[in-house]
Amino acid sequence: MPTTLELQELLRGAALRVTRPRVAVLTAVHALPHADTDSIIGAVRRELPDVSHQAVYDCLHALTAARLVRRIQPSGSVARYESRVGDNHHHVICRSCGLIADVDCAIGHAPCLTASDDHGFVVDEAEVIYWGLCADCSTARSS
Repeated sequence: MPTTLELQELLRGAALRVTRPRVAVLTAVHALPHADTDSIIGAVRRELPDVSHQAVYDCLHALTAARLVRRIQPSGSVARYESRVGDNHHHVICRSCGLIADVDCAIGHAPCLTASDDHGFVVDEAEVIYWGLCADCSTARSS
């Protein structure tokens, strides 16, 4: 996990002001991969007890817009945030417990898939989600 100084440099490099809430939110996203907003708020409040929900939402929005965090929202799930950005990786999600894990691109270079008809779009990202049961849930169901 990056140090506070490294996180501050990330913020500066993205032309964002370094603020305690932004550093705390970025720290939480790095510490809690695929965390939902409530989990991030809880982690930030352990460091900054008086931070508001809105301040965390604003930080997440700014960090996402600056591409320092990635927002994903799998079908049927709340938005989740991760610090792994820029590599167009994918996710595998357990249908039972909701566990999410990163999956590297299946084939080739980003965007990992070639559309059969791009309709004139310049495609720079492909979103693939694999659904199934994690090892624990699969074992529990077969018992």
